[in-house]
This record gives sequence, C-alpha cells and structure tokens, in this order.
Amino acid sequence: MEYIDLRSDTVTVPTDEMLDAMRYAEVGDDVYGDDPTARLLEERSAEILGKEDAVFVPSGTFGNQLAIMTHTSRGDEVLISSDNHIVLYEVGAPAVLSGVQLRYLSKNSGIVDAGELARLFRAEDIHHPKTGLICIENAHTQGTAVDIANSNEVYDFAFSRNIPVHLDGARIFNAAVALGKDAKDIAKNADSVMFCFSKGLCAPVGSVLTGSSRFIKHARKNRKLMGGGMRQTGYIAAACLVALEKMICRLEEDHKNARYLASRLKDSAIFNVDESRLDINMVFAKLKKDIESNSGFNENKFISSLYDDRIKINPMHDSEYRFVTHYYISRQKIDYFVETVKKFFEKECF
Repeated sequence: MEYIDLRSDTVTVPTDEMLDAMRYAEVGDDVYGDDPTARLLEERSAEILGKEDAVFVPSGTFGNQLAIMTHTSRGDEVLISSDNHIVLYEVGAPAVLSGVQLRYLSKNSGIVDAGELARLFRAEDIHHPKTGLICIENAHTQGTAVDIANSNEVYDFAFSRNIPVHLDGARIFNAAVALGKDAKDIAKNADSVMFCFSKGLCAPVGSVLTGSSRFIKHARKNRKLMGGGMRQTGYIAAACLVALEKMICRLEEDHKNARYLASRLKDSAIFNVDESRLDINMVFAKLKKDIESNSGFNENKFISSLYDDRIKINPMHDSEYRFVTHYYISRQKIDYFVETVKKFFEKECF
C-alpha cells in the first residue's frame, strides 16, 4: 500500500531509471580503485562543485565525520553552530571517532556571526586546545538557505587564521535553487564539501566528500579506517549518477510544493507556519495554542490516525512539526493530507 510520507526527503525510493542503471552498471573493486562507475561519479561530483577530487561514502554523517577526521588532530576544537546537523543528529561522533571537542556558536539557522568566531577562536596557549576546524551548513537543517555573503565572512576569517572550513552541504543543491546561485558558488571557498544523493535527489544510498586532491587522498585512507571501503560501489553509484543528471533540475518543484503546503496549513486554522524557514523543501509548523492545549488532542492518536489514512509524519520536536516535500509528494497528495488533518481535528478537538 502506497503511503504519503512527509517525514523526510530521505524516504524516497529509487526511480525506475535508477534501478535500470544499477542493474547494468559496470563495476569493480573500489578499494583497489577498479570501479569505473564509482570513479565517474566522484569525478562529476568534484566537477559540479568546482573541486579537484571527491570520494564516495555511505552517508552524509559518514561524509561529515570523515571530513572532521581528515582535517583535525586529536584534541583539536571545532567551531560549529549549536543547531547544525553535526551537533544534533550525528550521535556525538566527533568525540568518538576523531577525539575532538565542539565549541558552539550561537544558533541562528545556519547564519554565523564572524565576530563570535573571533571571540571563540583559541589563540596559542598551553592551556587551550587548538582551533582546528570550522564547520558550517547550507542548506541548513532548519530549512534555511544561508546567503553566500555570510559564508564568505566565515571563509575570510578562517583564511586569516589558517583554519580549514568544512561545509555540510547535504542539501547544497536545494540551497543553490533557493538562492538562485550555482552550487559551485556556494562551495567555492570551502576546503571540503559533503553532499547527499539520498535526500532530495532520490537515490537509495550515498554521499560524497569533495576537496583538494591532497585532502581526498588522505580522506580515502580514513574512509578505509572507518569501514567505508564498499568494494563494488558502482551499483549504488550508478543510481547517484542518474540523481545528478535528472534530479537537481527538478528541486524547484519540491520548493514550490512546500510553499503550497505551507499556505494550505496556514489556511486550515490549525497550524502556525514558520514562514521564515520556507527556503527549501521543508515546512515547520506548530499547532495553534488553543488546539494544542485542548484536552481532546492526543498526538499519538493524531499520528496513528494519519497512518491509518496512509500518511506518515514524525512526532513534534521542540513543539513543532516538520513536513518535507520530495519527488513523490504531489499537490494532489498535499491536498489529501491537509483535508485528512482537518477531518481529524474537526472530529477530535472542535
């Protein structure tokens, strides 16, 4: 039974074209450098971001952690906003895998205050860890696309202190569409950039880490250390090549559908929509206070009822819902979702 799944754009299954490409992919042992499809994907990924080289990895978390491990030494400190994906959703991996600590910049949906960077930077002192890396994110996990001018302030500061910058670009192509820029412009000054194929681009598995040839050579060895030598990766890389060729150009459709969903929710008199975070394919909405406090509302019952009507959503996080549009979410499905939500609240709360 088909479900309308608004939990994330990671829930997408590969298209028929991707499955055909996987079936007929030319493969080899990637650890030996013998997989032509994986290598082609790495070359094209590097080219599209304006980098010298790239390495294919299993996931976005893997790519971010590989970047941290490759850029830093044990005991270093990483400057990063407290609401970035690496902090919130990667299981404390920097401490476990790389032996580094995180020093938090104020959360502001991906926007970084260069003055705060300067204040938190560690000058040489026998008592202090070394500031070894700055991590930024674009598009941000809170649904915003960060203006390139802000990113350039970070790069300028990092260059002045000789610190590398890693860009978590899991949804960099969504950011590019939202900003009306080329992804290469967003990635230009970052020392490394990771992006995902398995989110808005609809591939089943995989991400890449891009950077200089020297950096990627080091990262490739660390990938092996982390257990990321995946042998015949061409079967997966083939689907990712289709994602690069066919899925980037349609992301604007997801963004438009997210804005349409936001408008329908806003008109429903049930939700307050955060319109400041509508840059990409995510809608953040809170129940109106009188509804949330209504004794008739039970969130578990709400989610279960939607599931019975073939709709999947995540529970509230920090008192808000996140709904994500993607390749398999049409306006017709959005209308069905909103009408189903309205019926639930009319029955249970009004």
